[in-house]
Amino acid sequence: MKFQNIWRSLGAVGGGSLATYVSLKLFERNETREAHHEKQQLVGRGGWCHDWDQRQLVQQKLSNESSTEHAQEPEAVALRHIVLVRHGEYNSTPEGGRLTELGRLQAHRTGQRLHEMGVKWDHVVASTMSRAQETAMIILKQINFDPLKMKRCELLPEGTPCPGDPPLNRSAASVERAFRRDGPRIEAAFRRYFFRASPEQKQDSYLLIVGHANVIRYLVCRALQFSPEAWTRFTLNHGSITWLTVWPSGYVTLRCLGDTGFMSVDELTHRTLKQKVK
Repeated sequence: MKFQNIWRSLGAVGGGSLATYVSLKLFERNETREAHHEKQQLVGRGGWCHDWDQRQLVQQKLSNESSTEHAQEPEAVALRHIVLVRHGEYNSTPEGGRLTELGRLQAHRTGQRLHEMGVKWDHVVASTMSRAQETAMIILKQINFDPLKMKRCELLPEGTPCPGDPPLNRSAASVERAFRRDGPRIEAAFRRYFFRASPEQKQDSYLLIVGHANVIRYLVCRALQFSPEAWTRFTLNHGSITWLTVWPSGYVTLRCLGDTGFMSVDELTHRTLKQKVK
């Protein structure tokens, strides 16, 4: 049928128009290829939403409300460094898990690494779950941070931030229930901790968050403006360090993801320790 239509089209044109007909068909084919190529480029380009934390809108409002004609609002100059640490290996308990001996060693190694970074930690925040609290307390000793100044955040406990792609190895119904329960809370954690520095902040700041794999992976996707469903596409080891920097311009860069290069190979784990069946 396809060839019959072509021959009919050729018969409908005169001999002098054959070259024109063929040229038009070749042009249409090239145009289609170029459109497809352009579409593929657009898919992979990934534009950036500059006012993701709504700080530009606030600055514009303040500028418009300025009483003096030549007065200029101060510009933000400081960086906000957010370092996310996953807790150590643990045994499951009704209270949220207790670190294993290896888990405590992992937390110790992570604390040493954070100390070697040589930065002054402005704030330390930890999930309220016991395995994160235990990990944080071990780390605090290594970085010489006052435990009384550490904040315990009810938004950071482990959960299902959103349905993943690829999907979780659970029924769709259970994932939906978990997402409805945990999603708004974890999104609120992102909004609480991720934003650019205000103009009043003159020095770079360092925030340390001790939490959980699902939450950290989701926060990374949100901060980098990736699809949030992509949080299931990468794995984080216990005690791993993830470092994000929020620039005054609003851009966010990932300095490292799930770093555990400071541990030996036999100290690396990423799954919950399964109890032996007697």
